[in-house]
Amino acid sequence: MKQLFATSYQLIERTSTEFVRYLYNEIRWGNRLIAITGARGSGKTTLMLQYIKEHYTAYSNEALYASLDNIWFFRHSLLELADEFHKMGGKTLFLDEVHKYPTWSVEIKNIYDSYPDMKVVFTGSSLLEIHKGEADLSRRAVIYHLHGLSFREFLMFEYGHKVEKVTLSDILTRHVEIAMNVGKVIKPLVAFKEYLSYGYYPFYKEDKVLYHEKLLATLNIILDVDLPSTEKIDYYSIGKMKKLFAILAELVPYIPNVSALSKELEVTRISLLNYLFYLQKAQGLLLLDKEASGIKQLAKPEKIYLGNTNYAYALGGDKTDVGNVRETFFFNQTRVRHAVIYSPKVDFILDGTYSFEIGGKNKTKEQLKEVPNGYLALDNIEVGYGNQIPLWIFGLMY
Repeated sequence: MKQLFATSYQLIERTSTEFVRYLYNEIRWGNRLIAITGARGSGKTTLMLQYIKEHYTAYSNEALYASLDNIWFFRHSLLELADEFHKMGGKTLFLDEVHKYPTWSVEIKNIYDSYPDMKVVFTGSSLLEIHKGEADLSRRAVIYHLHGLSFREFLMFEYGHKVEKVTLSDILTRHVEIAMNVGKVIKPLVAFKEYLSYGYYPFYKEDKVLYHEKLLATLNIILDVDLPSTEKIDYYSIGKMKKLFAILAELVPYIPNVSALSKELEVTRISLLNYLFYLQKAQGLLLLDKEASGIKQLAKPEKIYLGNTNYAYALGGDKTDVGNVRETFFFNQTRVRHAVIYSPKVDFILDGTYSFEIGGKNKTKEQLKEVPNGYLALDNIEVGYGNQIPLWIFGLMY
């Protein structure tokens, strides 16, 4: 127990609160049980440590951060930790990497039921489904998902420029004003190119040169380690998923031919659809559906994209397809706040109402002629006009 507190104190001490992720101010921290899911490297651990640093007395027993892959848990249980912590006057347990602890859901439920005056905040892989554990926590826990950095956050994290969040309504009606205001503090197109290449995960700051290599290695770890800890899946299937990702990376944006892909991978249709679902949960792919309810595990998506633009540059380098990057960025950023669905007429429809065509600065309005509420999201322009909106502005929504 002393070891856990010592580690917790050290981590909190070293944590900077200069930059905080968008989700920090959206979490209702007063709830008794809070779950935060997200991909590796998105900043879940830092989010919890920042909250402890700002809201609890330094070096006290009120709050404890513990990662459940700590060696301490090889000989002690989570329930044991909670009991000792409660006796010491502990108020909030912050538990990291819960998916690495086999009986996490049952023990967290027992803690919730046994210690009504103690709060628990826990994080887990983006693959974690709270309702699928041995004990269904979905009715008890308030669940949040942490996405990668938005372009707005990147401007703050990389350059120190604070840009206010904007809504879709703001963008559609005030995009010229928004662009002019941002242009007063930074040239957005230069920063935007950097973001598209390496700005989605905060760990890019550790080493920009090796970031792409580390990004792909992280996806490997998610599939090799996190996936088997959350789903009953074998090594054979993981190998097939990696091959599927490699195939799709060369084809995106791709309208899937399930029969052809199944044949190439030598797997059944059901297995292929499961693999697509898991790759989406791992944040490796984005699956575009024609219904706002989102992709079902055994339903064929209408179109497939890479999970974020950084993957495109990590895999394509100088040969990266610009059109693919533009569409991936728009889908990746807008899906956080809005339902993004497939349309045979335009690239994307948001909330079943607004139609968008994505392209370069010379793209015409031709495809929007008979489309109501149609807009162009254009790359390589700093300021737009009418229904022609700079693509980068859609990165200011969270």
